[in-house]
Amino acid sequence: MLQVISVPPIPLFHADDVTAEFSKTRHHPDVQDDLDSDMDVDDEYGTGLGVGSSSRAGKNITSPGEVVTSAKEFMRGHGTYTEGDNVLSTVAGTIERVNKLVSVRSVRQRYNPEKGDLVIGRVIEVVQQRWKVDTNARQDAILALSSVNLPGGVQRRKVETDALKMREFLAEGDLLVAEVQSVENAPQLHTRSLRYGKLRNGLLLTVPPSLIRRLKSHFHTLPPPCGPLGVDVIMGVNGYIWVSVSVGERNNAAVEGFVDAEGVYSDVNDDISQSSRLAISQVANLIMLFARYSIPLSDTLLSDAYAWCRDNGLTKSGQMMDKEMEKRCLTEITGMDVREEL
Repeated sequence: MLQVISVPPIPLFHADDVTAEFSKTRHHPDVQDDLDSDMDVDDEYGTGLGVGSSSRAGKNITSPGEVVTSAKEFMRGHGTYTEGDNVLSTVAGTIERVNKLVSVRSVRQRYNPEKGDLVIGRVIEVVQQRWKVDTNARQDAILALSSVNLPGGVQRRKVETDALKMREFLAEGDLLVAEVQSVENAPQLHTRSLRYGKLRNGLLLTVPPSLIRRLKSHFHTLPPPCGPLGVDVIMGVNGYIWVSVSVGERNNAAVEGFVDAEGVYSDVNDDISQSSRLAISQVANLIMLFARYSIPLSDTLLSDAYAWCRDNGLTKSGQMMDKEMEKRCLTEITGMDVREEL
């Protein structure tokens, strides 16, 4: 006769060490800790390993059923549940704490919009006075006609003739960068800033949203010699990344108020040189390489990785990195000990 025995989960760390261990836990970037505890020591690229990574790497990561902390000292948040005097994890992910609230951020999850997020989306439908936009979230976002800039940056109230020209502004399949204005009912977007709007002259990449941290700016530029004009990288918090030819001069003109009335909503890409295409492809390959190993992305990481490729003669020849070269890149740039086959 078979007997099924329930094996209790092994604690991730002892309850007596909760206070000491959580003093090192990653904090939410928008919240200042009110307690007298030390902040997490992140390394240069924000991987969260920093000093003493060999002993702390496993303690910041949990799997379903593992004990996270004591329920007597902390409140449970998303991705956790209580059992007895302990808070346990319901998902595999990283432990996060905001004051006394403990939560587990899943490694793989759909994007959860928050007000102020910069996102990249694709128009999927044009309806009355608004566009429906796919932002990799649980539900489609809404971009109202009143929330977009008119060609030339004209500031006036939208009229019926503007509604008839909606597909001239944005049609099905167009890519755009926008900001989340509100999250009531359905996420509401706006593109009133001159830095937002339709995207051209590049390619779209998709990575897990957990690899994109909420920062003050998600517009990054890799200057020459990364291509003759440089390469722009827009990292959407929703996991969509846009890599394109640098448009720094056009951004400066937009700030000064001189906007190309025809170029804002143009569907035609500019002529891109072969060297610029090569630089865009190399930056895109580096992003996908880091995403494959769940390494959080940043402009510093990409700049150092591209400089490493240039020093190893990969940028001029256009040569793709083989497995051994990828291992070397990861080891020398991030300090990872890559043992398994890519």
